Amino acid sequence: MPPSALPLPAPLSGEQGALLARFADTAPPAALLWASGYLAGLARAPLAAAIATDAGSAQAADPAGAHAPAPVAATVVYGSQNGNARRVAEALHAALQAAGVPARLLRADAYPLRALATERLLYVVISTQGDGDPPDDAIALCEFLHGKRAPRLPQLHYAVLGLGDSSYADFCGVARRLDARLAELGATRAQALGEADLDIDAVAAPWQAQALERAQALLTPAPSPAPQPALASVTPLRPPSAQERARPQAFAAEVLANQRITGREFKGTGFRRYQEPEQDVRHIELALDGSGLDYAPGDALAIHHHNPLALVDAVLDATRLDGDAEVAHADRRLPLARWLEQERELTRLSRPLLAALAERAGAADLRRLLDGDGDGLAALLRDHQVIDVLRRWPADWDAPALLAALRAPARRLYSIASSRTRVGEEAHLAVAVVRYAAHGHDHLGAASGFLAGLAAGTQVEVALAPNERFRLPGDGDRDLLMVAAGTGIAPFRGFVQERAETGARGRNWLFFGARNPRTGFLYQAEWQQALQRGELHRLELAFSRAQPERIHVQQRLREHGRAVYARLQEGAYLYVCGATAMGRDVHAALLEIVADAAGCDADAAADYLAALQRDGRYARDLY
Repeated sequence: MPPSALPLPAPLSGEQGALLARFADTAPPAALLWASGYLAGLARAPLAAAIATDAGSAQAADPAGAHAPAPVAATVVYGSQNGNARRVAEALHAALQAAGVPARLLRADAYPLRALATERLLYVVISTQGDGDPPDDAIALCEFLHGKRAPRLPQLHYAVLGLGDSSYADFCGVARRLDARLAELGATRAQALGEADLDIDAVAAPWQAQALERAQALLTPAPSPAPQPALASVTPLRPPSAQERARPQAFAAEVLANQRITGREFKGTGFRRYQEPEQDVRHIELALDGSGLDYAPGDALAIHHHNPLALVDAVLDATRLDGDAEVAHADRRLPLARWLEQERELTRLSRPLLAALAERAGAADLRRLLDGDGDGLAALLRDHQVIDVLRRWPADWDAPALLAALRAPARRLYSIASSRTRVGEEAHLAVAVVRYAAHGHDHLGAASGFLAGLAAGTQVEVALAPNERFRLPGDGDRDLLMVAAGTGIAPFRGFVQERAETGARGRNWLFFGARNPRTGFLYQAEWQQALQRGELHRLELAFSRAQPERIHVQQRLREHGRAVYARLQEGAYLYVCGATAMGRDVHAALLEIVADAAGCDADAAADYLAALQRDGRYARDLY
């Protein structure tokens, strides 16, 4: 029965009831949970004030009441890279409060680790960064729990919900390790580990409902519905705004420009000719007039792409299916070719697809990979696309089974490479087109190839993906240290534009790495102009293949280690953007820089960087 089919309470007018019914029919489960808590909190506010007044009078008459034990609370802790874990945690927190369970909500880096020893009920909602790693805001919590300082926790009941992507071998790896470690420390599972794939609500909603039931069973609700005072936290205990809670709204953006910004490598061998470039990077400008997408530097755009028609044809050929045949799936009926072009993921693998393929093909070797060969599975997920496994393990497919095994397409996130203050109702992207040969065939990145093929005047569906942990400092006098490789330079183009347009007086220092200056120095003319105008104050370049020895951006950081540390000591903000492997190398270099400049050991250096992260002064956007 849909929510709107349930009887509505009498106090609602006809118009109010219609509005509520429309919301209930369209909102995802997480939004329904959050709304229930938010509305209950609004309804309780006058009553809570009256109870507080009565309680104050009673305490004045009976001072002993001031020493009554405080109600035991549940704690919801989240670690979030792109905001998904935060939204799920907020929904759970609101539902707990609405049910009369005193609860507090904390981001992982604001959670006081000393409180763990006395915690009674703990819910952890944590996303996965890369292949099984914790998000930046949860690194310190994970290291503490896995370290020698972690206390025994016989009094604790807990539950963990992991958010991940099954196209990675270590799916929800950080959540699994946290769940196991809390049990090792003597804590009791309140419910089983939840592992949510890209369709988050399918797992998160029932997990949240069970969490609410267990909390009501384990904790005695407070006599007063007033919430427990919050600890110091970067997450205020308040209902999130409608804009924060709503799912991203799609908008058809017109392509204004699609320009290649990488050069071709020129080599003369008897006669002059241009060879294929090392990398094809596109600068794409999109019109946002009328979209309502109010982005800030550091945010990203989520792109809804279409799969290449050549790839669709290859999948149909490998499965021996008719692309013109109409297929019913998820209450819709479309030709199979259209399903595959627009409604299914055809490049990134997932465990459900591999499991279905292993069964249909009778592939014992694939089954072994899924059942325990972590390295082999990681290699398969890393260098195979859907078409590769369909060719490698031929099987008899019918169209409904194929659609069920393939997951819905994941929108690709691209950092916005512009500032609205400078470019107005536009958003710029820097997109590296993925092309490579593997397993005897050429491969093209689905989203990057789609974007590269868009001509000016065509449209692409986009949505705003805010990145609240990758923001410019509110104080324009603070210095910036920006470290990027490849298209990781995109957000820093927006940073520098914004700082110039708003008159920020802090210095901007950019470290940038690429393979060689001719084909990889993205936005070279703009950076040179920014230096001349004083918008960029220092630029350090690392081109790994421009000389016999390999030089990477982390080496440039080490060369200027003392100056980097001095800037940090003066209050500078540090940002890193690029591939996950680069982020690890840069972090290792920063640990060495801090230890050397401060004369401290590795643990103290790690604590220093962790403190910068907690304060929002060390932020990373890795992919």
